[in-house]
Amino acid sequence: MGEEGTEGTVHLLCLAASSGVPLFCRSSRGGAPARQQLPFSVIGSLNGVHMFGQNLEVQLSSARTEDTTVVWKNFHDSITLIVLSSEEGTSELRLERLLQMVFGAMVLLVGLEELTNIRNVERLKKELRASYRLVDSFLGDSERIGDLTQCVDCVVPPEVSLLQEALSGFTEAAGTAFGSLVVSGRVVAATESWWRLGTPEAVLLPWLVGSLPPQAARDYPVYLPHGSPTVPHRLLTLTLLPGLELCLLCGPRPPLSQLDPQLLDRWWQPVLDPLRTCVPLGPRALPAGFPLHVDVLGLLLLHLELKRCLFTVEPSGDQEPSPEQRRRLLRSFYSLVTATHFPPEPGTPEDKVEDAAQRAQVPRACYLVSGPEEPGTGWRLVALQLGPRRLLLLVSAQSPTHGLRSLATHTLHALTPLL
Repeated sequence: MGEEGTEGTVHLLCLAASSGVPLFCRSSRGGAPARQQLPFSVIGSLNGVHMFGQNLEVQLSSARTEDTTVVWKNFHDSITLIVLSSEEGTSELRLERLLQMVFGAMVLLVGLEELTNIRNVERLKKELRASYRLVDSFLGDSERIGDLTQCVDCVVPPEVSLLQEALSGFTEAAGTAFGSLVVSGRVVAATESWWRLGTPEAVLLPWLVGSLPPQAARDYPVYLPHGSPTVPHRLLTLTLLPGLELCLLCGPRPPLSQLDPQLLDRWWQPVLDPLRTCVPLGPRALPAGFPLHVDVLGLLLLHLELKRCLFTVEPSGDQEPSPEQRRRLLRSFYSLVTATHFPPEPGTPEDKVEDAAQRAQVPRACYLVSGPEEPGTGWRLVALQLGPRRLLLLVSAQSPTHGLRSLATHTLHALTPLL
């Protein structure tokens, strides 16, 4: 299994489907933004072969060369997105979901009407610049994984009930039902209405907040790709502590000025200490001192019905591989088991047509050894699914393969109360 995201280049092209006019091109190399642009002749050829297939009623969705994977996707017969990746081990699943997230980001910040009824190409190009920072964060080497899993990245604070109570009280006082606490682009706590937001906005909103430069307060117009793609809402953010932001989704009211320091102090001053414990939770996700086996180097826990996930590569941080390698290994393993081993995730069309006999045949666990096969070498990756939860673990080479399922089962039982 190649490490998805190792050194390579990713090019993302956005074109008007009817004319083939490029709207933007974004690139990354080795997980960092790059200025390298594709020649116009290459862009034209990639779009031309896709249009040629459409004219023959053939849907061209992906192609592979010796060192590059290409995926095409058309949205609403108006926008064509194309991604090319020369990163080793990149899966088509990852690139397809990348394109879905990119189009969701475009709708979030520009609105569906502007994208499906293009009146002025040059004006649309200018409006789409607002999405560059968010789009680039999907192309880079992120510490989050919601772009791939399509689940909300979460963290688990030690005193979540206190924070939940304060959040519910504050949102009610502010006159909105939609509120959340976000640390480094991950949700710490949220109101019931916020959790009921559809996909992809439930993933995109905290990701957007995590991608923006620090600011004491924001009043940001957003569209909800699933819930309100043509009528904008307002995303209000207030920084409670460095890296920890309070987010409200609302209509014309309340004005940002109404959220004055007195209202903030009333609800958040009493829980200042629990708030402080949230700040370091970003990459760690789990409370300090949570009992994980010493061999666990990283984990991804998904709740497929709630569409939430916990993702961390912080355990045993001083051991090899590096945090970046751990994230790549887990992302690549997720793509592999999702595409080949486990049943389609709830809510997908495939899931609705799958019958009981097929369900009886699907595996509930699998493992993989990455690297040399000699005893005591190579990292172990194990996946286990029980009910709505799926756990992926990256385990050190010292852990015997015959004990992987037991280790995964024990870890899943320990994590179940958290998600």
